[in-house]
Parts: sequence; C-alpha cells; structure tokens
Amino acid sequence: MTGLRARQKADRNRRILDAASALFREVGYDSARIEVIAERAEISVGTFYNYYENKGDILLATVSMEVEEVLAAGRAIVDNPPASVMGALDALIGEYYDHSLYYLSKEMWRTAMAISIQQPESPFSKRYTELDRRLCDQVSTLILRLKAKGVVAIDVDAEAVGEMLFHNLNTMFTEFAKRETMSLDDLKARVSRQNRPLATLITTR
Repeated sequence: MTGLRARQKADRNRRILDAASALFREVGYDSARIEVIAERAEISVGTFYNYYENKGDILLATVSMEVEEVLAAGRAIVDNPPASVMGALDALIGEYYDHSLYYLSKEMWRTAMAISIQQPESPFSKRYTELDRRLCDQVSTLILRLKAKGVVAIDVDAEAVGEMLFHNLNTMFTEFAKRETMSLDDLKARVSRQNRPLATLITTR
C-alpha cells in the first residue's frame, strides 16, 4: 500500500505541475488562478495546498523538474563526450538550451529570475541558486573529463574554465528570456561563437 500511495501522490503532483505549466503559458503567471490549476489537475483546492503553498512554489518545482531532466541528459554527454572541446561544449549547452522551453515559457523564466533576485534569502531563491550551481558543476566536470582524455591541456584549471563558460551561457540565456524575438538557434549560435576562442586556447596542441 505504501508504494501505491507514493505512486498516487507522484501522479497528482505531476498533474498539478502539468496543469500549472499549461495555464501559465495560456494566461500568464500573474493571471493564473490556483482554483483553475486544481480543476485542470482534477483535484480539490484543499488537496492542492497539501502540495504547494502558492504559485511561486509551483514555478520553482517546474524549474527544478526542468533542471533535473537537463542534468540527467547532460550526464550522458559528460560520461562520453564528443572528441573535441567545441563539439563537447556545443552538445552539452545545446542540451541545456533545447530543453529550456519544454515546461517553461520565456515569461515563466523571467518571473522565476525576478523572484530569485527580488527575494534573495527566500527558499525559492536559494533553491534556484542551487540548481544553477549544479549546472555550473556539470560544465566544469565536462572540462575535467576532456582534460583526463588528453583533449584539454593538463595545466588548465577545469573548475575555473567551467565557471566562465557557465556564467556566459547563463547570461546569454537571460538575454534570450528577455527578448521574445530571439530564437533558440540564434542563442546557440551566439554562445558557440563566444566559446570558440576559449576552447581554442585550452585545447591540447
């Protein structure tokens, strides 16, 4: 029975997240009402509050779900990266970007970013920062793996390089979220071009 209850709870939680994500896209985060989310998830409003206190909690849970899936996909690339630095970076960063709008719209990303900045000590902001840190660590791990394979020069500080690459890709993603007309292909092309000089510098001669 314990296993069944856990599956039922997980199923209800996923229905809430899917309903909220769809409603946020349709009417915007500010206009979305919890009563409508509960109705679409086929639960009572009271049951909703057993899972989340407010819309901000749902938004964070959606961001967390997106990042967890990205990290899982990224691990496969880090474990067996393409043979070149640029190939590996394009593959990993492309995975991050291609998944970014699967659950969240640009408007939802802007809202999440704004909450994390406006309330830096809130649980939402701290969790958002932790997710960024895990992504940053994965980029550094990729450089470390390439270094172990002899693709990256032995004297390169993999952690520092990973942080530089992540902070740039994160800044560019913020720019992407701010500009509705900017496409994913444009974002990926710009970041790839920006990464090339550093990739050339750290590649084994």
